[in-house]
Amino acid sequence: MAKQKGNTSSALNIAKRAKNDEFYTQRTDIDKELYHYRDYFRGKTVFCNCDDPYESHFFKYFALGFNFLGLKKLIATCYAGSPIASKELSLFDHESPEEKTTKNPHKIEISEVPANPEKGFSLADVEYLLRNKKNVLTRLKGDGDFRSPECIELLKQSDVVVTNPPFSLFREFVAQLMEYKKKFVIIGHQNAITYKGIFQLIKNNKLWIGYNNFDNSRFIMPDHYDISNSKYAFEENGIKYGRVSGLRWFTNLETAKRHEELKLYKRYTSKEYPKYDNYDAIEVSKVAEIPVDYDGVMGVPITFLDKYNPKQFEILGSNRDIDQDPDGVYGRGAFLNGKETFKRLFICRIKT
Repeated sequence: MAKQKGNTSSALNIAKRAKNDEFYTQRTDIDKELYHYRDYFRGKTVFCNCDDPYESHFFKYFALGFNFLGLKKLIATCYAGSPIASKELSLFDHESPEEKTTKNPHKIEISEVPANPEKGFSLADVEYLLRNKKNVLTRLKGDGDFRSPECIELLKQSDVVVTNPPFSLFREFVAQLMEYKKKFVIIGHQNAITYKGIFQLIKNNKLWIGYNNFDNSRFIMPDHYDISNSKYAFEENGIKYGRVSGLRWFTNLETAKRHEELKLYKRYTSKEYPKYDNYDAIEVSKVAEIPVDYDGVMGVPITFLDKYNPKQFEILGSNRDIDQDPDGVYGRGAFLNGKETFKRLFICRIKT
């Protein structure tokens, strides 16, 4: 994962202090989500553009499943080169000892996997893949940032991007994907839902939430991170983990989930669903309690997007960014009895 800033209420604080944010998504979480898109990957070039191929489970997932998924090509780039590539594998035989030990960013391009490993994925498997003349490991001239000219050229060659991008650059990362009209399955914080630009894509059905969330998941952290004073990180069997709440999969690949009807059971009463002080909309504090018989505007938690069906509801606005609402109908702050509510999306039922 590329460099990113920390979140003030999670294990990302550790990364902020360390000045380098490297969280590695666990393979189990990747398997659980990407299972739903397997048919789409056939014949495609997949680009993991925030992933050290020696440590990223995204790269391992696609390398291991290259033939099963029917990939055309797999490309991975990283912000900083892996120490594993320099110290444990001799893949740059033409370089001097000094060059080999420098953490220069690199790219790896896999076009053929003669025989997939049956169990796990080791350094030997990576080395084996790279001994195939159709697969290439190359030093990057730049820093490996997804915005660099080299990485943009690789993006142009790809069909779909699958990665865990830097949270602090999430909107810029998504903007780039949209500019080059790329499909993607990526990880981001749920707060991004209300970001300028991201919200408009969601509202216009150009981006949506994937199948799973990370509410009970943990991320692998580098060994050099000091976790001694954090309640969000721990060590288990010699591996450091950090818990980061509120993460979601974001995608523009079609999913069956977003067409499932949200089953509702509660009836509207003015007592249970008070109106905001400053909006002609009712407060609905739980997605499961959206009234089945109310046709006006409703303010719902942003977790509504986990259940959002564009044929059942229309998203009108948010109470967190005035720039999302040029007409001034929904701006910053939704007040209920004089107190501002949490982040809310404003929705209404689509009448049939």
